[in-house]
Amino acid sequence: MQAEDDDGHLREQCLDSQPVYEGHFLRVRRDRIRLPDGREAAREYIRHPGAVMIVPLLDDGRLLLERQYRYPMGRVMLEFPAGKLDAGEGALACAQRELREETGYQAREWAHAGVLHNAIAYSDEGIQIFFARGLSAGARQLDEGEFLDLVTHSPAELDALAQAGALTDAKTLVAMLWLARWQAGQWALDWQPARSAR
Repeated sequence: MQAEDDDGHLREQCLDSQPVYEGHFLRVRRDRIRLPDGREAAREYIRHPGAVMIVPLLDDGRLLLERQYRYPMGRVMLEFPAGKLDAGEGALACAQRELREETGYQAREWAHAGVLHNAIAYSDEGIQIFFARGLSAGARQLDEGEFLDLVTHSPAELDALAQAGALTDAKTLVAMLWLARWQAGQWALDWQPARSAR
């Protein structure tokens, strides 16, 4: 990978930034920028507080997922549990909270896999990927207005759903890649007890 110091010929410089919309948690901005060749252009993009996604591994090798209606898509989507960071909240604390609230499960061990940026052309959202195992069931604490079903699938079933085009959520597809590489011994996960996980 090329060093960022060598990227000057690709960088764009912000000349002016204006708010377009500020909602409950999304902010839209329109910036006037200078291109590397000196010309000016505009960039419209979404500012996002960040989010987490959890890959819950059940003891029998199956994975815990959610089916939730996603309004912009106009349909129910299959995805791993996820949620946005609250102000001042750490990523692991958010992951533990979201898993507990949405699924009722708590995990004995956690591993932080990395971060994904799912819409780099128009959003700065970063989703922190966590794996959770040693799950114990409990009561869900869904947010008001939140409706979702819990389902379980094997990795092979998820692969088949992705291949058939029935699973299209980008973060879930990235998590499936990470899971497959970890299970094949190609990518490492640093498992930590829940109370001291990073």
